[in-house]
Formats: sequence, C-alpha cells, structure tokens
Amino acid sequence: MVVPLPGRRFGWLLAAMLAGLLVAWGVGLVVERRARATLTATTAADARLRQALLASEVARFRLLPLALSDDRDVIAALAGSPAATRALDRKLEALKADTGAAVIYFVGRDGRAIAASNWREPRSFVGNDYRFRRYYRDALLTGAGEQFALGTVSRRPGLYLSRRSAAGGVVVVKLEFDAIERQWRAAGGITYVTDRSGIVLVSSRPAWRFAATRPIAPAAAAAERADLFVKALLPAPPRPSGTITVTTEPNPAGWRVTLIQSTRPIAGGVRIAKIAALLATLVVAAIGWALRERGRRRTERTLALESAVAERTADLSREIEERAAAEARADDLREGLRQANRLAALGQITASVAHETAQPVAAIRNYAASGEQLLDRGDVEAVRGNLHAIARLTERIGSVTSELRGFARKRTGAIGPVPLAEVIDGARLILKERLSRIALSLPTIPPGLLVIAGRVRLEQVLVNLLQNATEALAETPGPAIVLTLAVEAGIVRLRVTDNGPGIAADVADRIFTPFVTSRPSGLGLGLVISQDIMTDLDGTLRLIPTPAGACFEIELRRAS
Repeated sequence: MVVPLPGRRFGWLLAAMLAGLLVAWGVGLVVERRARATLTATTAADARLRQALLASEVARFRLLPLALSDDRDVIAALAGSPAATRALDRKLEALKADTGAAVIYFVGRDGRAIAASNWREPRSFVGNDYRFRRYYRDALLTGAGEQFALGTVSRRPGLYLSRRSAAGGVVVVKLEFDAIERQWRAAGGITYVTDRSGIVLVSSRPAWRFAATRPIAPAAAAAERADLFVKALLPAPPRPSGTITVTTEPNPAGWRVTLIQSTRPIAGGVRIAKIAALLATLVVAAIGWALRERGRRRTERTLALESAVAERTADLSREIEERAAAEARADDLREGLRQANRLAALGQITASVAHETAQPVAAIRNYAASGEQLLDRGDVEAVRGNLHAIARLTERIGSVTSELRGFARKRTGAIGPVPLAEVIDGARLILKERLSRIALSLPTIPPGLLVIAGRVRLEQVLVNLLQNATEALAETPGPAIVLTLAVEAGIVRLRVTDNGPGIAADVADRIFTPFVTSRPSGLGLGLVISQDIMTDLDGTLRLIPTPAGACFEIELRRAS
C-alpha cells in the first residue's frame, strides 16, 4: 500500500486553491460587468417611469385653473359682489379637498387675492398682494403661467399653475410634492428633479431641495434665488459612493429626473459568484483527489459536496422567490404606467374639452338670463321651453365629462361582453376636437356586435391609435383616417389606417419595444402599453404593412 507523502498533499491543495482564486476572480469580473449593465438599464427605465408619473400628476391639475377661469362666481367676485366672494371661498375650499391641491386662490386685477381655499385659516391668502410673483404676471400677459417657488405665507415649496379668467384676474393652483417624495423614498434609491439651471426642486431627500447641482454664475444665481424666493442656494449635494446615476431627458419645462441607485446588490452578487466559483473549483479538485485516494477521504469529500449543493439550492430558492416578488412589482408598475398614459392623454385633450363645453355653458347662461325676463312677463310656456333647452345642453356636457371620468379610472380587471360601437363612439367623443380637422371614415357595425374586452382598456387602445394617427397627419394635405371592420366566426378585426408619412422601416421592426418612437416628444410607451392591454384581453395588436401611411389592426374574440 502506497501512502501519499505530506508534501505532495500540500502541493495539490495549494494548486487547487490558486486555480480556485483565479477562476473566482474571472467569474466575479464577468458577473460584475453584466450586473452593472443590467442595473444601469433598469435604473434608466425606472427614472423614465418616475418622470412620466410626475408629468401625469402635474397634468392632472392643469385643468383646474382652466375650468375656473370662466366660473360665474369668479366673475361675480371680480365685480365686487360680497355674496359671490363668500360662495367662491367655499367652492375653492371644496375643490381643494376633492383634488388634493395644496391651495387654490383667485387674484384680482390689482394683484390682491380676492378668495382662497384657506379663507378660514389664520394665515389666509385673502388680501395678500401677488404682483411680485412671475406666475401672476405671465398669466396677465400670455393667459397662463407656471412657477416653482417657496410660499411666502406657508414657507413650503410647490408648483404654481395660473390662468387668466375670462373677465380679468388670475386663478392660481399650488401643487406640493410631499406624497410623490414619500413614494420615491419607499421605492428605494435617491430621486430628485432639477430645473434648467440644475437647481433641485423636488427630492426624496428634502435636505437637497434648492441645492445647485452644477456651478452657476453669480448673476444667474441671483435671478434663480429671486424666482424661487429663497435667500440662498445650497451647495451641490455629495454623491454617495458605490452608486449608479441616471438622468432623463428634459421635459418641455426643462425638468429632469435623476435617479441614484446603490451598487451594493451588485457587490453582494459578485461576492456570491466568486464564492460559488471558488467552491466549484475546489469541489472539482476534491473529486480529483477523491478519485486518487478513494476510501475514507472520498466519503468526506462527497459529504462536503452535498452540503455545498444544498446551500446553493437554498440560494436558488431565495432567488426564485425574489424574482416572483419583482415580477409582481413590475405588474403594479405597468398598471401605474397605463394609468399615467391615460392621464397624459387627458392633459393633451384638455383644450378639446374646454371647446366642447364652452358653447353649451354660454348657451345655458343665455337661456337662464332670458328665463328671468320671461318670468317677469308671466310667459310660463316660454320659460318651460328654455328649461328643456338647458336640460339638453347639460346632457351634452355630461356625455363628454362621463367619458373622461371613465377613461381616467384605473382598470377593474373585469373582462366580458362589450358593445364595440360604444367603444368607438367613446374614443371619438374624447378626441372629437382633433378628429374634427380630419376626414374620418367609420365602418358599418352590425347591430348588437359584442366583443370580449374591458371597455376602458379597449377604449384606451383605440384612443392611443387614433391620437397617434392625428399627430402623424399634422403636416399631411387632405388628412384622412379610415376604420374598417372584419367580422368572422368568433373573431373581430378592427383596422385604423391613415394616409400620413407612414413608419420608417428601422422603427417598424421595433415599434412595440419600450422607448422606441418616431416623435421627438414621445416617450415610446403608448404602443407597448396598448399591446400589453390587448394581451390581457386575450387579443392582439399588430402593425400591418401598407404601401403608404400606417395601419394597425386590433383582433378580439367575438361575444355574439
């Protein structure tokens, strides 16, 4: 029997250790590079999503000043009516509670606040002079204004949205971003928003607010302090070590979202990979040694290998659980993005809603005014006719607002028979102002045709396709959109075709890929969300090749 010498055993062990360390270093380097690239891509997508959600939050409040600009209580309060002023105070107070705005107030022609949602509070805005505020001056000059600044009374920062009223004066809504900052903190990482000059406006770390992220000339810094209404700009916040930073492209207002994520998970993964590689190398060495020695040491090495496999199995089980949780969070984020897409669409069609409701509201006022004169003369039948006319006009306004309310709600998840004609009519009503400038051809829909879908989600897909078509036709002479319908046994196909410039071949191949868009201002998410919705509805959305223009086809299951 030949017994291995101690020196040979030590040399074998040393060689195995050196080989293991070399393999572990190489594996760790590869894993770190891949993990860093993955984390960078994930952080960039997360930053774009947070920018989109922030934009949808601001767009949700832009309608308030526009809706109040021709309110009768606003006009009467501007004329000096004490009763109307008190009524306007109560109305603004109720709107603040319903919408979640920080404060809503109305400033007269002399620059002093006439009414405010905080009129009951000791530090009410009523009577304060706001002529020094840029958002007030911009609204008087151009009709609308926007300014992020520190409140002179509340000493809380926020975004001021202003709108000149029809009879003069300015309606102002202030947004504060405390809720969004809390959500960002809960989501992880460090998130902050900067303006064109690089000044931090909103941040998951409040101590960073009003800090300059890059050098600013003294004159420019003085102008920034005056506009933000702060005494001094803070120095640039220190960047934490061991992090990845991603900054989005600026929105039309010049705001950028920056997201800083820690690379600590990468370090942990690299460490695990190195240990696993080292263990694997040692296991291979142990197997070789076991084949040489056999006997007792073979049994011991086998037990060590089983222990390593058991530990790795436990690690894999934990990774599977974490992946399942991540997929659940991704589902929640996708649904939030769908909601953001609908709210962003609502922000874009605000002007259409104002146009659709302005004429009926004006007519209702005229009927009401003439009704008072007719009552004075005792002409009851004529008054009854006026009331019938007012009822018809309110039904028209109600049809528009009910469509918008339904379109803005989050999905319920319910899928069932939906009248296709109502979905098409709803999408046309939402986009009525845009479609009025385009020749729209509609298909003949069989009576009682039902499809398996969710109405709001299917309507969102159709609104997205029609809105994309109207934007593509902006520069096209004789713009036209054609909707065609094909009904087969159990299948319904609806096509949306335009005569625009079409979609470039390099974009068409990736049209349903996130953040791929042919429009400079687009996020490249609308078609991705629409295809995701159609998958949930057990249908499909695809691009149909055409010699000219663009054609998208929706395929659904037929319910009847």
